[in-house]
Parts: sequence; structure tokens; C-alpha cells
Amino acid sequence: MERLAFPVSIVEFQHRFAGEQACLDYLAASRWPQGFACPACGGGTAWVLARRHLRECAACGRQTSVTAGTIMDHTHLPLTLWFWAAYLVATHTPGISAVQLQRQLGISRYETAWYLLHKLRRAMIAPERGLLTGEVEADEAFVGGRNSARRGGRDRTGKALVAVAVEVRGTGSGRVRLQALPAADRDTLLGFVQATIAPAAIVHTDGWSGYGYLAGAGYDHRPVNPALPPRRPEADLAPGAPGDLQPQDLDRRHPSRHLGQAPAGLPR
Repeated sequence: MERLAFPVSIVEFQHRFAGEQACLDYLAASRWPQGFACPACGGGTAWVLARRHLRECAACGRQTSVTAGTIMDHTHLPLTLWFWAAYLVATHTPGISAVQLQRQLGISRYETAWYLLHKLRRAMIAPERGLLTGEVEADEAFVGGRNSARRGGRDRTGKALVAVAVEVRGTGSGRVRLQALPAADRDTLLGFVQATIAPAAIVHTDGWSGYGYLAGAGYDHRPVNPALPPRRPEADLAPGAPGDLQPQDLDRRHPSRHLGQAPAGLPR
């Protein structure tokens, strides 16, 4: 079976993947574009077994699932649900939440929608993606809603510390990298930068001392001195990235803090 091209419309998608068998045929064509090949003996003939999406080699009896090695492996959910979820996640602009996915697909439990969404998001990350290059702005922030139990800026109750690095492209931004951090000390922040930004890149940060190792690690580190005016008019750190984010900031892309504002002790 020839592998189908990506549907150009929701009507075409619905027509192509109307049932479980259509989804199974598509997965088999994707797994064996030249026809079935047994992973054990290389045999080219297989019996189709109804249970667990299996193909059984006619020569050696080895059973192989068309979903093995995918995010659908050992799933108890219908393949049509997986396919619809994948289509919505891949085509919905600017993104889709678990609540939206639950509503669109008529899923009874929020946990199921959350599970589908995060499985798909993880699968969409390119493992060979490259490091950020050129000019990059980096920052870190506590992400989470307001919490009356917090005792001050250093208290992380109810919040997660997240680092962000954004490529600078003129007055806009390019690729983005985000990572949850256990702390904002020098070793942790250096590890984040080395994992996301290519050596010799220009790295703009605020004046937080946690970025003190960058210059010695081969980066052109350009921290902003809070006593001096910003280097350029568009001096927001990491345009569209977090300052002290609230949940609504993730959707509305509120402006981040200015570089000219120095952190007091630990970052925001």
C-alpha cells in the first residue's frame, strides 16, 4: 500500500481515516513502505491478526505490531481517536489545550485528553534539532499563578522555575528553548545554556550573577548593566518570553521585564 500524503482539509482527513482499519492500513504502509518485512527472518508474507494490531510472519511465526515503537504502542484507545488528536494538534493555530482537545473529540475524562496531548507533543520534538545560534537572549522566571501562601520573591511555593532562550532576529524572535530548572545557580544556568545555545554565540542576559560562568565557557556574554541605559530600543529580554509569568501570559504573550531591571537576589 502506498503511503498517503498529508490530508489538505478536514473533510479529506475524515474521509481517509473513517475507521480503525483505515488507520491500521496507514500505519502498516508507513512502517513497511516496500511491503511487509519480518524483523526476525525477513519474510515478506504475513497473516493479519485482528487482536492487538498484529502481523504474523507466514515463514517463522514472529508477530509484529504495527504500533510497536510508536506513541500508540499498547494503547487501549481507538486508533481513530489518536489520529484525530494528532490532526488537531498538528493543524490547530496557535496551539491546542487539553481542555480544547477534550471538547473537540468528546472525550469524557480530562486526564485522557491530557495524556494524548502530551504524548503527541513529546513525539513532535525533533531529537536532532540544533542548538540556537547567532544572537540569543536568555532569562529565567517563576511560572505559576498568584499564591497567597508565598512569603516573598524568593519563595517558590506553587511556582516552577523555567529558563528560556530565544534567538534574536531583528526586532522579532526565532527558535525558542524552554526547560524547567531545579535552581538558578551558576552551574544549573550554565548547563541550560550549553544544552540549548551553540558555543561562541552572543548571549544577552540580565545582571543576575547566575550567568557568571558564560564568558569562561566560550560564549560572548553581554549582560545588561542596570546602571546603564538599554543597549537597543527593543531591549525586552527574550521577546514574548517569561518575566514573572502568570497563566494568562502564556496565551497573551504579555511583554517581559526590561533588561534594565536588575533582579534582587534570586531571579523574580
